[in-house]
Amino acid sequence: MRIKICGLFRNEDIDYVNEARPDYVGFVFAEESKRRVSPVLAQHLRFRLANGIIPVGVFVNARIAEITQMYQNGIISIAQLHGDEDDSYITALKKASGTKPIPVIKSFIINSTTNHHELSQTKADYLLIDSGAGSGKTFNWKQLDASKFPKPWFLAGGIDTNNAAKAITLKPFAIDVSSGVETDGIKNREKILSLVETVKGKN
Repeated sequence: MRIKICGLFRNEDIDYVNEARPDYVGFVFAEESKRRVSPVLAQHLRFRLANGIIPVGVFVNARIAEITQMYQNGIISIAQLHGDEDDSYITALKKASGTKPIPVIKSFIINSTTNHHELSQTKADYLLIDSGAGSGKTFNWKQLDASKFPKPWFLAGGIDTNNAAKAITLKPFAIDVSSGVETDGIKNREKILSLVETVKGKN
Protein backbone atom coordinates (compact mmCIF):
# COMPACT_ATOMS: atom_id res chain seq x y z
CA MET A 1 0.00 0.00 0.00
CA ARG A 2 1.30 3.43 -0.96
CA ILE A 3 0.63 6.81 0.63
CA LYS A 4 0.80 10.42 -0.54
CA ILE A 5 1.06 13.38 1.83
CA CYS A 6 -0.31 16.42 0.03
CA GLY A 7 -0.21 20.17 0.58
CA LEU A 8 3.37 20.72 1.76
CA PHE A 9 4.44 24.35 1.94
CA ARG A 10 7.00 24.71 4.76
CA ASN A 11 10.54 23.51 5.36
CA GLU A 12 9.24 21.67 8.41
CA ASP A 13 6.79 19.75 6.22
CA ILE A 14 9.69 18.42 4.19
CA ASP A 15 11.54 17.46 7.38
CA TYR A 16 8.51 15.48 8.54
CA VAL A 17 8.05 13.56 5.30
CA ASN A 18 11.78 12.90 4.98
CA GLU A 19 11.51 11.21 8.36
CA ALA A 20 8.25 9.38 7.63
CA ARG A 21 9.10 8.32 4.06
CA PRO A 22 5.75 8.32 2.24
CA ASP A 23 5.80 7.26 -1.40
CA TYR A 24 4.55 10.59 -2.76
CA VAL A 25 4.19 14.18 -1.66
CA GLY A 26 2.04 16.87 -3.23
CA PHE A 27 2.73 20.51 -3.96
CA VAL A 28 -0.47 22.45 -4.65
CA PHE A 29 -0.36 25.11 -7.37
CA ALA A 30 -4.10 25.82 -7.56
CA GLU A 31 -4.68 29.51 -6.89
CA GLU A 32 -7.71 29.00 -4.66
CA SER A 33 -5.94 26.64 -2.26
CA LYS A 34 -4.74 27.80 1.15
CA ARG A 35 -1.80 25.42 0.68
CA ARG A 36 -0.75 26.95 -2.63
CA VAL A 37 2.96 27.25 -3.33
CA SER A 38 4.73 29.21 -6.03
CA PRO A 39 7.02 27.40 -8.49
CA VAL A 40 9.99 29.06 -6.77
CA LEU A 41 8.99 27.81 -3.33
CA ALA A 42 8.14 24.38 -4.73
CA GLN A 43 11.60 24.14 -6.27
CA HIS A 44 13.19 25.00 -2.93
CA LEU A 45 11.10 22.41 -1.10
CA ARG A 46 11.48 19.74 -3.75
CA PHE A 47 15.26 19.82 -3.65
CA ARG A 48 15.18 19.34 0.12
CA LEU A 49 13.09 16.22 -0.41
CA ALA A 50 14.74 12.86 0.28
CA ASN A 51 15.55 10.61 -2.65
CA GLY A 52 12.86 8.08 -3.39
CA ILE A 53 9.89 10.29 -2.46
CA ILE A 54 8.04 11.26 -5.63
CA PRO A 55 6.90 14.91 -5.95
CA VAL A 56 3.46 15.47 -7.45
CA GLY A 57 2.14 18.81 -8.68
CA VAL A 58 -1.55 19.49 -8.03
CA PHE A 59 -3.25 21.73 -10.62
CA VAL A 60 -6.69 23.06 -11.52
CA ASN A 61 -7.08 24.04 -15.18
CA ALA A 62 -3.47 25.20 -15.39
CA ARG A 63 -1.71 26.21 -18.56
CA ILE A 64 0.07 23.22 -20.07
CA ALA A 65 3.29 25.21 -20.36
CA GLU A 66 3.22 25.87 -16.61
CA ILE A 67 3.09 22.17 -15.84
CA THR A 68 5.64 21.06 -18.42
CA GLN A 69 8.16 23.67 -17.29
CA MET A 70 8.06 22.38 -13.71
CA TYR A 71 8.26 18.79 -14.95
CA GLN A 72 11.24 19.47 -17.17
CA ASN A 73 12.96 21.41 -14.37
CA GLY A 74 12.59 18.43 -12.04
CA ILE A 75 10.27 20.16 -9.57
CA ILE A 76 7.50 17.60 -10.10
CA SER A 77 7.45 14.07 -11.47
CA ILE A 78 3.67 13.62 -11.82
CA ALA A 79 0.79 16.00 -12.60
CA GLN A 80 -2.43 15.66 -10.59
CA LEU A 81 -5.38 17.35 -12.29
CA HIS A 82 -8.47 18.53 -10.39
CA GLY A 83 -10.21 20.76 -12.90
CA ASP A 84 -12.05 20.34 -16.19
CA GLU A 85 -9.07 18.81 -17.96
CA ASP A 86 -10.35 16.35 -20.57
CA ASP A 87 -8.60 13.71 -22.64
CA SER A 88 -7.52 16.21 -25.29
CA TYR A 89 -5.85 18.28 -22.56
CA ILE A 90 -4.12 15.21 -21.10
CA THR A 91 -2.93 14.12 -24.55
CA ALA A 92 -1.56 17.60 -25.25
CA LEU A 93 0.12 17.73 -21.85
CA LYS A 94 1.87 14.43 -22.40
CA LYS A 95 2.98 15.44 -25.88
CA ALA A 96 4.32 18.79 -24.66
CA SER A 97 6.23 17.29 -21.75
CA GLY A 98 8.92 15.74 -23.91
CA THR A 99 10.29 12.35 -24.88
CA LYS A 100 9.34 10.93 -21.48
CA PRO A 101 5.68 11.99 -21.13
CA ILE A 102 4.60 13.17 -17.72
CA PRO A 103 2.45 10.66 -15.78
CA VAL A 104 -1.00 12.03 -14.95
CA ILE A 105 -3.37 11.50 -12.04
CA LYS A 106 -6.93 12.66 -12.82
CA SER A 107 -9.42 13.27 -10.04
CA PHE A 108 -13.00 11.99 -10.17
CA ILE A 109 -15.80 12.57 -7.70
CA ILE A 110 -17.70 9.40 -6.86
CA ASN A 111 -21.42 9.57 -6.16
CA SER A 112 -24.63 7.92 -7.30
CA THR A 113 -24.44 9.67 -10.69
CA THR A 114 -20.79 8.88 -11.47
CA ASN A 115 -20.13 8.00 -15.10
CA HIS A 116 -17.91 4.94 -14.79
CA HIS A 117 -17.51 4.87 -18.57
CA GLU A 118 -15.63 8.17 -18.30
CA LEU A 119 -13.30 6.59 -15.77
CA SER A 120 -12.65 3.63 -18.04
CA GLN A 121 -11.81 5.83 -21.03
CA THR A 122 -9.55 8.44 -19.44
CA LYS A 123 -6.08 9.00 -20.87
CA ALA A 124 -4.73 9.54 -17.34
CA ASP A 125 -2.35 6.99 -15.87
CA TYR A 126 -3.97 7.00 -12.43
CA LEU A 127 -7.37 7.85 -11.02
CA LEU A 128 -7.91 9.85 -7.85
CA ILE A 129 -11.25 9.09 -6.23
CA ASP A 130 -12.43 11.92 -4.00
CA SER A 131 -15.42 13.63 -2.44
CA GLY A 132 -14.44 16.95 -4.03
CA ALA A 133 -11.10 18.68 -4.61
CA GLY A 134 -9.60 19.67 -1.31
CA SER A 135 -12.82 19.15 0.64
CA GLY A 136 -11.15 17.15 3.40
CA LYS A 137 -14.36 15.17 3.82
CA THR A 138 -15.03 11.49 3.37
CA PHE A 139 -17.75 10.23 1.08
CA ASN A 140 -19.83 7.08 1.16
CA TRP A 141 -17.21 4.44 0.50
CA LYS A 142 -19.99 1.91 -0.07
CA GLN A 143 -20.47 3.62 -3.44
CA LEU A 144 -17.04 2.46 -4.53
CA ASP A 145 -16.86 -0.38 -7.03
CA ALA A 146 -13.16 -0.84 -7.57
CA SER A 147 -13.84 -3.46 -10.23
CA LYS A 148 -14.91 -0.56 -12.44
CA PHE A 149 -11.62 1.27 -11.98
CA PRO A 150 -9.46 0.25 -14.94
CA LYS A 151 -6.29 1.87 -13.64
CA PRO A 152 -4.43 2.24 -10.33
CA TRP A 153 -6.40 4.56 -8.07
CA PHE A 154 -5.74 6.87 -5.16
CA LEU A 155 -8.37 7.23 -2.44
CA ALA A 156 -8.68 10.76 -1.06
CA GLY A 157 -11.01 12.80 1.09
CA GLY A 158 -11.02 12.95 4.86
CA ILE A 159 -8.61 10.10 5.54
CA ASP A 160 -6.88 10.32 8.91
CA THR A 161 -5.55 8.08 11.67
CA ASN A 162 -9.09 7.21 12.74
CA ASN A 163 -10.26 5.73 9.45
CA ALA A 164 -7.03 4.81 7.63
CA ALA A 165 -7.34 1.13 8.55
CA LYS A 166 -10.79 1.01 6.94
CA ALA A 167 -9.52 2.88 3.87
CA ILE A 168 -6.79 0.28 3.45
CA THR A 169 -9.37 -2.52 3.31
CA LEU A 170 -10.75 -0.96 0.11
CA LYS A 171 -7.43 -1.87 -1.53
CA PRO A 172 -6.62 1.32 -3.42
CA PHE A 173 -3.26 1.70 -5.11
CA ALA A 174 -2.56 4.49 -2.63
CA ILE A 175 -4.25 6.74 -0.13
CA ASP A 176 -3.92 10.51 -0.39
CA VAL A 177 -3.94 12.62 2.77
CA SER A 178 -3.69 16.34 3.49
CA SER A 179 -5.85 17.80 6.25
CA GLY A 180 -5.91 14.42 7.99
CA VAL A 181 -2.31 14.95 9.08
CA GLU A 182 -2.75 18.58 10.12
CA THR A 183 -3.48 20.45 13.31
CA ASP A 184 -5.08 23.87 12.79
CA GLY A 185 -4.15 23.81 9.12
CA ILE A 186 -0.48 22.98 9.66
CA LYS A 187 1.18 19.63 9.02
CA ASN A 188 1.72 17.69 12.25
CA ARG A 189 4.83 15.52 12.57
CA GLU A 190 3.29 12.91 14.84
CA LYS A 191 0.20 12.52 12.65
CA ILE A 192 2.33 12.09 9.53
CA LEU A 193 4.56 9.52 11.20
CA SER A 194 1.58 7.63 12.59
CA LEU A 195 -0.38 7.53 9.37
CA VAL A 196 2.56 6.48 7.22
CA GLU A 197 3.38 3.76 9.71
CA THR A 198 -0.23 2.54 9.65
CA VAL A 199 -0.30 2.35 5.86
CA LYS A 200 3.16 0.89 5.40
CA GLY A 201 2.57 -1.63 8.16
CA LYS A 202 -0.25 -3.12 6.07
CA ASN A 203 1.99 -4.02 3.11
